[in-house]
Amino acid sequence: MSFGTSAASRLAGKTVLITGASSGIGRATAFEFANASGGDIKLILTARREATLVSIKEEIEKAYPKSKVVPIVLDVSKLSAIDAFVDNLPQEVKDIDVLVNNAGMVHGVDQVGSIAQSDIDIMFQTNVFGLIALTQKLMPIFKAKGKGDIVNIGSIAGREPYPGGAIYCATKAAVKSFTETLRKELIATRIRVIEVDPGQVETEFSVVRFRGDKDKADAVYKGVEPLIAEDIAEVIVFAVSRRENVVIADTLVFPSHQASALIMHRKL
Repeated sequence: MSFGTSAASRLAGKTVLITGASSGIGRATAFEFANASGGDIKLILTARREATLVSIKEEIEKAYPKSKVVPIVLDVSKLSAIDAFVDNLPQEVKDIDVLVNNAGMVHGVDQVGSIAQSDIDIMFQTNVFGLIALTQKLMPIFKAKGKGDIVNIGSIAGREPYPGGAIYCATKAAVKSFTETLRKELIATRIRVIEVDPGQVETEFSVVRFRGDKDKADAVYKGVEPLIAEDIAEVIVFAVSRRENVVIADTLVFPSHQASALIMHRKL
């Protein structure tokens, strides 16, 4: 998707950090920033899978020769790694303009009373504590500039809890509260705080939820046409490429068959 020359000029030369960039929404967002900027962009792509990040770098830089892509291994659930990650960024990409807190995950569909502590820990470490730690570490950069964009990827689950999702829903509710607080704290600045809440999107997300069981993951989308990662990426880049005085603060994005976390029409 292209937003025209005005959007490209607003994105030109910016440095964008995307977490969870090796697949799904993060990967699609990297390509969308490259496309919407006409390739005049610097991308810091983080995830746990180094080979995948390197492949994305090569693909983007081949398609957009003006772009600069820096792939760096980072597991945001490892809070002790975040300080070193930011402190050791290459000089040419230290001055970050846009943070996309995309890394997130879900484990299992167990109900309260049967949820493994390890699942609770990893979901909160990744979805909440890692997001907060990275945002805090980068805040001095944004405040020194007096402007920039912080995009937090939430979920319909943060608005409407559902059975079997107690912990995941709680993590996304925490992201929503953190995001709204941050926006109010930064009201005297031009630092925009943006939340994008997807509904049903078909990515590797469900495969992780069902611990690698592809058949169970595929069953989630049976009889429906879910969103794809590119749909959310377009919303993210659209929000970031608005005039500095325009804040698309909160966006809920559904496929047409979905009306809430629990209300969906299936053609079976």
